[in-house]
Amino acid sequence: MAKKRIVFIGGGAVGAYVAAHLVRGGEDVTVFDPWPENVAAINAKGIEVTGTTEQEHFIQAVDTRPLSEIGQLWQEAPVDIAFVCMKSYDTEWATSMIAPYLAPDGFVVSLQNCINEETIAGVVGWGRTVGCIASLIAVDLHAPGQVRRNVPLGGETHTVFRVGEPHGRITQRVEHIAQLLRHADSSKTTTNLWGERWSKLAANAMRNALAASTGLSGNAGDENEGQRRFALKLAGETVKVGTAHGNVFEMVYGLPPEQLIAANDGDAAALKALEDELLGRGIKKGSGHLPSMGQDIRKKRRTEIDYINGFVARKGAELGIEAPANAAITELVKQVERGEVQQGPDAIVPMVKNVLG
Repeated sequence: MAKKRIVFIGGGAVGAYVAAHLVRGGEDVTVFDPWPENVAAINAKGIEVTGTTEQEHFIQAVDTRPLSEIGQLWQEAPVDIAFVCMKSYDTEWATSMIAPYLAPDGFVVSLQNCINEETIAGVVGWGRTVGCIASLIAVDLHAPGQVRRNVPLGGETHTVFRVGEPHGRITQRVEHIAQLLRHADSSKTTTNLWGERWSKLAANAMRNALAASTGLSGNAGDENEGQRRFALKLAGETVKVGTAHGNVFEMVYGLPPEQLIAANDGDAAALKALEDELLGRGIKKGSGHLPSMGQDIRKKRRTEIDYINGFVARKGAELGIEAPANAAITELVKQVERGEVQQGPDAIVPMVKNVLG
C-alpha cells in the first residue's frame, strides 16, 4: 500500500505520542497544534518521548506547525488520514478546519477520550468518520515538546488501540489504521466500536472527575473507602446507562461490566470483589499517574466534564434512568473549575456522603 498523507490536529499528550512513533516508523506525518510554545519546542528539538523503561526514551523530529497555518494545505498533497486529537469541546471546529483538505477518499479518525464520532460525522459525514480508542495509555505532555507515558506498554498483555467503523464492519481502512498504530503499541480492529467507546467512557467516568476534584491519582484515591466506592458507583451508573442504550460493554478498567451493574444495584458481594481488585491493583502498580482531567485543573484548563460524567447523566435522563453520582460530580467539577470549591481530597466528602448515604 502506498504511503498515506497523515495529519494530526492536536499535538498534545496523545497526539504527540502517536505522531512521534508514526514518524519514527517511517510514516508521512504533519502535526498542527494551537499551543505556540509546544510548536516552537518541537521544531527546535523534536518530540521527546519517555516511558517506564529506558528503551522507550527517544527524540523524534516531527513536522509541526501552528494551527493558524492549516490553510496552507491547499498548496500541498491532499490529506488521506486526519487524526483529531483535541479536547472534545474542540472537535467540531477542528474537524471543520481539516475537512476542506481531505483527499476524495480521505477520512477523519477520532483519537480522543470521549464519544465524538457523531460530531465529526456532522461535519464530514459518516462515510468519512472512524473511531479509535486508546485504552490505558496514560500519557501526559508535562512540558512543551515532552510527552511521558506513565504505564507499561500494552504489548501482548493489553491491547491499547482499538479501531472501528461506526457501522461495525471491518474495512481495509481500519485495518490500515490498526497497522499504523502498531508503531506505538498493540492495536486491533473491532466490530464493537460503540461498546469500546462506552467502556472507555466508564473508565474515564470513574477516574477523571475524581482526579479533577481531589487532585489524587486513581490508585491513591482508592485507598479511601468512600472515594473508592464512589468511583465504582460512577462506573456502574455508566455501564447501566450505556447498556440501556443498546451497547455491549467490554471490560471497564479491567473490571467486569456485569459486576459493576450488580454493585451499583446493591449487590454487596459484587462490590467487595470490585474493591478487592482495585486495592490489589494499587499495591501492585503504585499510584503516581494523575488522570487528564486532574491535570487540566492544575493547568487551569477547561475540563471535559460535560463530555464524560455530564454525558452519562444526560444519556440516562433520555431513558428515565437516574445517574445521581455522575450528575453530582459534574456539578462539583464545574464548581472547582470556577474556583468556588478548592481542589483537594476534602472537596468530595459532602457529595460522597449525600450519594452513598
